[in-house]
Amino acid sequence: MATSLTIERLTARAFADFGDVIEAHEGDGFGINQGYTWRHHKLATVGTDQPEDEAIMSIFSSKRRPLPMAINMMERHPLGSQAFMPLNETPFLVVVAKPGPEPKLADLRAFVTNGKQGVNYQIGVWHHPLLILALTQDFLVVDRAGVGNNLNEVFFEEDQCAQLDVADLMKEFGL
Repeated sequence: MATSLTIERLTARAFADFGDVIEAHEGDGFGINQGYTWRHHKLATVGTDQPEDEAIMSIFSSKRRPLPMAINMMERHPLGSQAFMPLNETPFLVVVAKPGPEPKLADLRAFVTNGKQGVNYQIGVWHHPLLILALTQDFLVVDRAGVGNNLNEVFFEEDQCAQLDVADLMKEFGL
């Protein structure tokens, strides 16, 4: 004879004995990336065998930068990789430079995703903070939390910034 299971609403409290409910709540977290992204920080922890480090999952709620988009800085994370997966099917831009010394504008490469693709930046890869084409966009982010400084930033001189003209891309994707 089959047993019937009662289906419960998923809540953090009800699920606590089994793991984490990954959910962003209004007002939790903090602002990053010059105010263009809200980080719903450390929504879950990925288990590791290193007590001083942990892999965490967060949701970043990002807003579009002014157009045309100015590439006036880059950042890198020297102690851990960082993965971004869009939570909808909206394309976004990725601007990167290889690990190593502070990048020059000539070292930068820009990519557009198809909306179903995410990226995982290797340790030390220079990248620009989130560059979205829609007005707002959410990302599931997996990265490292732990001891040590895991953020380096470099800012370009104002007259040496690169600009991304995204008008044609926005039309192409209906944004």
